[in-house]
Order: sequence, then structure tokens, then C-alpha cells
Amino acid sequence: MVILPGDAGRAAARGDAMVVVDAHGIVRGWSEGARLLTGYAAAEITGRPVSALVDGDAAAAWQILRTSCGAIVAVRHWDGRRSELALRVCPLQGEHGEQRGYVITAAPDERGRMLGEMAFTQSSMPMSVFDTEQRYLRVNDTACRILGVREAEVRHRFFPDTVENAELSRGFLHHLRKVVETGRPVHYESWTRSSSGLRTHAWNIEMWPLRERAGALLGVGLAAFDSTEQYGARQRLALLNRAATCIGTKLDVIHTAQELAELTVPKLADFASVDLLDSVLRGEEPAVGPVDAEVELRRVAHHSRTPGVPEAAIELGAADVHPPFSPPARALATGRAVLAGTGDPGVDTWLAEHGSRCTKLHQAAHRAFSLMAVPLAARGTTLGVAVFARLLTAENPDPFDRDDATLAQELAGRAAVCVDNARRYTKERTTALALQRSLLPQEMAGQAAVEFASRYLPALSRAGVGGDWFDVIPLSGTRVALVVGDVVGHGIHASVTMGRLRTAVWTLADVDLPPDELLTHLDDLVGHLAGDDDAAGGEIGATCLYAVYDPVSRRCTVASAGHPPPLVLFPDGTVRPVEVSGGPMLGVGGLPFESTELDLPEGTVLALFTDGLVEARDLDVDAGTTALGEALATPAGNLEDLCDNVLKVLLPRRPADDVALLLARTRTLDTEQVAVWDLPADPAVVADARRCATERLARWGLDEIACVTELVVSELVTNAIRYGGAPIQLRLIRDRALICEVSDASSTSPHLRRARTYDEGGRGLLLVAQLTDRWGTRTTSAGKAIWAEQTLPVP
Repeated sequence: MVILPGDAGRAAARGDAMVVVDAHGIVRGWSEGARLLTGYAAAEITGRPVSALVDGDAAAAWQILRTSCGAIVAVRHWDGRRSELALRVCPLQGEHGEQRGYVITAAPDERGRMLGEMAFTQSSMPMSVFDTEQRYLRVNDTACRILGVREAEVRHRFFPDTVENAELSRGFLHHLRKVVETGRPVHYESWTRSSSGLRTHAWNIEMWPLRERAGALLGVGLAAFDSTEQYGARQRLALLNRAATCIGTKLDVIHTAQELAELTVPKLADFASVDLLDSVLRGEEPAVGPVDAEVELRRVAHHSRTPGVPEAAIELGAADVHPPFSPPARALATGRAVLAGTGDPGVDTWLAEHGSRCTKLHQAAHRAFSLMAVPLAARGTTLGVAVFARLLTAENPDPFDRDDATLAQELAGRAAVCVDNARRYTKERTTALALQRSLLPQEMAGQAAVEFASRYLPALSRAGVGGDWFDVIPLSGTRVALVVGDVVGHGIHASVTMGRLRTAVWTLADVDLPPDELLTHLDDLVGHLAGDDDAAGGEIGATCLYAVYDPVSRRCTVASAGHPPPLVLFPDGTVRPVEVSGGPMLGVGGLPFESTELDLPEGTVLALFTDGLVEARDLDVDAGTTALGEALATPAGNLEDLCDNVLKVLLPRRPADDVALLLARTRTLDTEQVAVWDLPADPAVVADARRCATERLARWGLDEIACVTELVVSELVTNAIRYGGAPIQLRLIRDRALICEVSDASSTSPHLRRARTYDEGGRGLLLVAQLTDRWGTRTTSAGKAIWAEQTLPVP
């Protein structure tokens, strides 16, 4: 009894051609299908060697058939024609398993099926077949080579059991299951490295359902296309697109360099640094063309995919000298990107001779790396160099290549133009700021009457800086003067005039004139300056607002010379303008100025400004003033934030006129800090005045200066009784200094004089001037006040 193998049995059932040969190759059986396929009847071929049917080397064909169990063999047809048939051979076993011969089968369409099998097996694309449970059924030769396994090692194994439990593997399994669950094809892209390869690859993977004729799902077919080159090109293009929006967002050299470093990590490198010439950072003209020999560069930016930038051997802001053989120096000398890495003689020597870099390399877990140095050059000038490093590990073994160098050069070129633009802007801005600092207040003298914040923005125009200015001037008796002014026009003439007016205001404020009188004197000065400038054809026009705030009385006195009135933000949040008599512009002459007085609760904010603020954004003055009031009423954490809010709301990005803004929040002195005594014009009260002052100093804990204060009080009160007359008032104020004031009804100001040896008087003010830090006199509504300040003892 002969047992037909499964394939032979199915072939017999289908009516395929089937030949039975014995162990010696003699035909013992010939089917009807064989007759139809070859034209030979059974009687004609039975008993003859099967090799008689082969057209060619029968022994070689038989060897191939026995080894591979299938092959395409050339066979002679009965009429002499030569036809190629896809043959399969199966061993024929006896009842007890002994070898009895072979069954050779062939079907009319077997050649097509065999060619399909060969196309699957020999495809240059990796292809696989999975069942519905994600087990391997077939794996072609290319897939086996990529996976580093033989088909027999993975056949019928569950996919997750054949790979590491990584994110990419889990994604692959998810898509296999998705095809089974939905019955629809799936296409996706994966970026990974095969277990048998060194380079990382991008794969376009197509998965589709495999169905039988009735439609039942049998498994999942898979084919993958290596799209590494296309993927890399898309990534490079995406990085270049990002560079167009991410590099050069600010006209700042260091910020632009940091943007380049952050853009390239980790998309291009694991670490990136940018070093620039010192001349670039100073805004000066850098070297023209490549830089030769040793070069000193300063680290301005670096970035790493590892927090803390552990690869950095140079600190930000530090300078380093690069020898001629180092990659950065070579890149600067040649003007081209330099690719290098560990094992390169120049790199190894560079690292060995640099202590910090050598230490960093020995501390690193992975010491193999690829390096790329790219020069930063724009408009024919060299600005610096960008260095990119990539760690070479088993997971990421790919060094930089020429495509990476081309990309890096393009990115560096764009960054270099932005850096050069920022350098040029820095130079111009530094010059403008130097001029601005020389014209505006350098620092505000100490005072405790107000807390203030200010902003000054010159117009962004060809005319340059203008004539807007502001000041906070300490006055006697803890008072403070707030000033804002505007000289018409821009340029040098306006700036020089502004400087003159600022100096004049300080001088007149030192005399302690009331606001209306100060503006009158300032108006006369502008008239004189205009007369002097007439010979040169110049004209002067200016406005000014002068306010004096007294933290003791909480009273503010304001006068204006053609300037917009200030706004007041009260502690309850309401805002209203101060009703000030406008007065004429400075230089008109012949018209009076009037002062306005108002009481300000503690915490009130005075807003002084120039017209460039309220006339911005094409608003008229009234609309601009209303918008300013709304901006002031917006809650803010402090005056600095309030200034920023006001400018943000009212100003366009490019203001057409200069803007000066001064915000001052009032403070008040506690009643405990002020002591006042009204005295009669009687010499006998001098002793009482000294006693009262001494007792108050003891109450304040200022016994150390009681002796000097007692003498000052005695001299000033005596002078007021002798030369001034009632009403006489003694006032002590304890603030940052101890202030002693004595007022009387006389408007005649005292002055120092040198007393002769036998004179009985004339030494009082001289003693006061010698024993105190400052002294002076000012006019009051009732007469005058003489004051003297002493520094408080250190606790």
C-alpha cells in the first residue's frame, strides 16, 4: 500500500498532472492530467525513465527538484515542442514509512503560482504574512536579512515575543491588530533601526487584510518600503522652514545664537554651541573673509538634549583660544563645514591639549562622537562658528554626513545674517542710548516723598532723539518737585535746548521758588536763548509742567506752561485730570503763570506725561487722555507694571513722537514724625524752644544729636525773633534726616557774613552751616523759612 502525501492527494483530487516514479526514476504511474499536459498516453511512457521527458540536463533538474521540492523544468511535448512546467516533487512512502519513490505533480497554473512565490521570497522589499493572532506565517528573504533571523525561527511565533518591548514595537503591533479589527488597510511611517543594521531607517509600511474567496479574514499581509532618503529630505526641509520663523525673532546677538542652538537640538545634534568674535558682541565690524591661525572666540550660546548641558567645556560668556588644527579654527580658515570625530588626529590632539574638554570626555558615558564645525559668515564677514556634536551609541550609530553638513551650513548662514543684523542694530542702539543717557537723568537723588517710575521712548525716526525730559528733584522740608517738559522738534538742536532747560530747572528749584515763579524765570530764560539763537536762524518752543508735593501737609502745587495737565489716580481707583491753568508756552513772555493747589491722600498716583503719549495711534488729545485714564485705572502690581500697561495700551509699535511718562505715588509723614511749635516774638521763649526740641529728640531716640540740634534751634529762633517777627514757627521733621525749620514773617533772606573779633553777633548762621549737612532758605506765603538738615545717627 502506498500513502500519497497531502499535496499529491490534493493534486489528484483537482485532476492535476501527476507522475509516480520509483526509487530508480522509472515511471510507474501516469495520470490523465499528465496526458493532457504533455500529449503522452500512459502506455507510451509507463516503464520508461522519467528523465526521457526532460529537455536538457535531466540529472541537474532532478537534483534541484529533490533539494527544493519544486522547480521550473523544461519538458519535451509529444509533438516535439519544448514547454517549461512548474513541477513539485513529494517523497512516496510505503506502509511502514519506507522510501518507495516520488510523486511529481504539475498544474496548468502552477508556473504562475511559483512565480508569485518567487516574487514574494526574492522581493527587495521586506514582506511578511501574519495570521489574525499576530503570529508570523511567512517572512521573505529581505525581511529575514533585516531582522537578522531565519524564517523558521519566527514562523508561528507571536510578534511581541520576537522583538524588544519598545514604543516602536508596540506601535507595529497596534497597527496589525487594527487591520484585523477593521478589515481595512493601514499605512504609516516608522523611524527605527533594525536589529541587524547599523543605520537608522525610515519605513513606509503598508498592511492589508488577506481574505479567502468567501470573504473570511485569514491574515494580514505586510510590505515595507525604505524611505530613509525621502524622510531625511522632509526633515531637513521642515527644519529649514522652522528656521525661517524661529531664528532672528529679536535684534539681539546672544538671543539669536541661542535660537540656533535650540533649533538644532535634538533634530540635528545632541549638543550645539555658538562661539562669536568679541568684536561682534561689541557691535564692531568683524574680520573680513576667513579667519586664519589661532582664533579666540567667546561662548554665547549652547544647548543639549541632556538637562544642565553637561557636555559644555566652556561656560557661557567665557573665551577660548582654538588652535589651527581644531575643527572650529579649520572651519573659520576654510569658510566651509568641517566633519570630524573621535579618531581624527586633529580632534584627538585638540581634546588632549584642552584640559576642560579632556576631562569632560573622560567623564562622559559615551566617548565616541561625531563633530561638525560650521562657520558663521554673512555679507563677506566672519562672525564666529557653530559646533554640533552627535554621540555615537549602539542605538544611534550614525555619524554626520554631507547632507547634515549642507543642512547645517544653510541654518548657519541664515543665523549669521540675523546675528549680523543684530550686531548692526546693537551698534546703532548703543550709540543712541549713550546720547540718551547723557541727556536724561542719570540717577534720582534720594527723597522719601514719592515712589516713582518713569519711561522715556525716543521716536523711531531719522530725526533721532528729541527734547522730551522729566525729573524728580528733592527739595527742602522733605518736599519733592516733579517736572516734565517737551522741546518742540527733534535732533541736536532740541536735545541741546532740553539740556539747557533741565539745568535751569534744577538751578531754580535749588532756590526753592514756587511753581508759578519758577516757570516765570524759565520763560525769561527761553526768551534769552531764543534771542541768542536768532542770529543762527534757530527758534525755540517748549512746554513744561512743574509740581511740588509736600508729604507733611499732603498738598501738591502745580503750574503749567502750555503743557498737558497731569492725571491723578486716587486710592479708590478713580482717575481725573488736574484742572490747571494752562499758561503760555515757554518763550512767549508777558503772560503770567498760575499755580493750582490740591490735597492728595496717601497712595495717590500723579501721572505726568508729554503729548506724544496721548496723541499716539492717531487719537486727538481728549481721546488720548481718556484712554490714559482707563489704562491708569487698570489694576497693576506696582508702578513699573503700571508704566508698562500704559505704554502697551496707548503706544503703537513705532511711535511717531517722543514719549516721556512719570508716575509718582505719594507718601505722607506720620504725625509722630513731625513736631510743630508756634512761638511769640519774645527772646524769653528761646530757652523753651531748646527744651521742647530736646524733649522731642529724646522721644525719638536721637539723643546723640541733641546738642547740635539745641544749638541750631537756639540760633534760628533767635534770628527769627530779632530780624523776622511774628508769626514765628519752629518745626522738627524726622525722616531720612533730621530737619529743623524756623519760619517768620520777614521775606528778607539771611546770608552768611564774617564777624570781626569783637563783634557780638554775626556768627549764628556760620555755626549752623558748620554743624549741619545742609542749610537754606525758601519763601513762604507768610514770609520765609530757614532750614537745616542733620544726618541721623546709625542705629
